[in-house]
Amino acid sequence: MTGQFTTCLWFDGQAEEAANHYLSIFPNSRIGHITRYGEAGPGPAGSVMVVEFELNGQKFIGLNGGPEFTFSEAISFQIHCADQAEVDHYWEKLGEGGEPGPCGWLKDKFGLSWQVVPTELPAMIGDPDPEKAARATRAMMAMGKFDIAALRKAHAGG
Repeated sequence: MTGQFTTCLWFDGQAEEAANHYLSIFPNSRIGHITRYGEAGPGPAGSVMVVEFELNGQKFIGLNGGPEFTFSEAISFQIHCADQAEVDHYWEKLGEGGEPGPCGWLKDKFGLSWQVVPTELPAMIGDPDPEKAARATRAMMAMGKFDIAALRKAHAGG
C-alpha cells in the first residue's frame, strides 16, 4: 500500500475538454490513459468515460458521470503563487469563462473552485503583531484577485 491518492473530478461530458484546458495552464502536466465507454454504456459508445491527467505532479481523474452531481465551493484547489505574475497568470487563465469571487477565490468555466493565493499571505494575516495582521486581513477581505503590493503595503501600515 503506497498511500497515494488521485482526485476524481465528476463532469457532465467535459472531462477531456477540462483536462486539456488545465494542461494549457499548469506547467509539468500531461494526459494519461483515456478510457472510453463501450457498447454496454452507460455513456455513448466511444465517448470518453475517464481521462487520467497530471497537473504539476498532482494526479487527477476526470470522470464523465453525467448531470447528477456538480461542483460546489465546499471543495477547492489552492494554488500557491510566488509572485504577482503567477497570481495574474492563474487568475486570468482559470477565470476565463468562469466567475471571480472574493479573497482570491474563483470558479472556472467548469464550475470548479480555485484559490489563487500568494505564498506570503498566511504570514501576513498570521503576523504576531495584531495590528499588522488586522491590516493585512482587512486588505485581503476587500480583494477579489490578490494584489501582493497592496497586501504588503497594508501589512506594513502604509
